[in-house]
Amino acid sequence: MRKTFGTGSVWEQTLGYSRAVQVDNTLFISATAASGEDGIVGDDFYTQTRFILQKLGTVLADAGFSFEDVVQSKLYLTDISKWEEAGRAHGEVFGEIRPTLALVHVLPFLDPEMLVEIELVAQKSAS
Repeated sequence: MRKTFGTGSVWEQTLGYSRAVQVDNTLFISATAASGEDGIVGDDFYTQTRFILQKLGTVLADAGFSFEDVVQSKLYLTDISKWEEAGRAHGEVFGEIRPTLALVHVLPFLDPEMLVEIELVAQKSAS
């Protein structure tokens, strides 16, 4: 079974991608930035990471998953020296869940106000 999930973003249609794709019991969520209705939310790594994780919580719930189902998390940071700020926000959500984690240093994103993007993989246990 393959099912796609979108948020209505113009980028999803323009670039031909889905916010998330579920294949059987696994959900793959595209890299997500701190974009809100009025542009990028937050001007620091902690705030953007926290906002992105809130957005991803909604994506997970819409697909019938939760943070407890997340098995892999990737944080893409434009300044790797700020890893502790992003990590603190990440730890507030995943401290007890403890998915695998990658902290990846990247060049600036298309919008220079974007400091962080997060990509998740979630999997439900076979029942």
